[in-house]
Amino acid sequence: MLKLYIGNKNYSSWSLRPWVLLRQSGIPFQEVVARFDSFDADSQFKATLAGVSPTGKVPVLVDGDLTVWDTLAIAEYLAETYPDRQLWPQDKAARARARSVVAEMHSGFAALRGACPMNIEADLAQQGALLWRDRPAVRADVQRLIDMWGALLTQYGGPMLFGQFSIADAFYAPVCMRVSRYGLPVPKPIAQYIQRVEALSAMQEWIAAAKAEQDFREFEEPYRLER
Repeated sequence: MLKLYIGNKNYSSWSLRPWVLLRQSGIPFQEVVARFDSFDADSQFKATLAGVSPTGKVPVLVDGDLTVWDTLAIAEYLAETYPDRQLWPQDKAARARARSVVAEMHSGFAALRGACPMNIEADLAQQGALLWRDRPAVRADVQRLIDMWGALLTQYGGPMLFGQFSIADAFYAPVCMRVSRYGLPVPKPIAQYIQRVEALSAMQEWIAAAKAEQDFREFEEPYRLER
């Protein structure tokens, strides 16, 4: 059985992507949590990943003797291994576009990701309002999401970005959580897409587990001193 190493569900946006892709697609796997105690060389986090992850980071997918790291590589490996799950769109042009927007997410949106770290259990609307007022780069990143998602939902008819759930939705799921938890303003069709992503059964499972962790990590909390 596949084994997926992940970090804290409340904070680890990178872990969320392959986890929700696997779960929502019905691909069996074993979950191994490497808790964020710290990222120092002598941390339990690093000890858990020793001999597993060549980068010392999560997520990592292990399939027998094969180790795959980095979310995009994991997604591509799963798409090749489970073609019946149709993790990419079947149409060639749609598939190329899906790969483009996934790659953009993988390497872009630095302002939004840096200013709004994922924190599922928190209500950060007040902080989001300040960021929206003071960070033009955050506003630009959100506008790009609005333009991209709006065009895809119009062209492919929803409910997901390319009609049915795909790697693209899994990759943007953490951004959906950011927009939601920081209360960033988006038009109604975009807000409704975010709600549909959050309502996915795999997302509901992840969110419930994130809220149940009760594991405050101060180095992941730039806006709170305590819970």
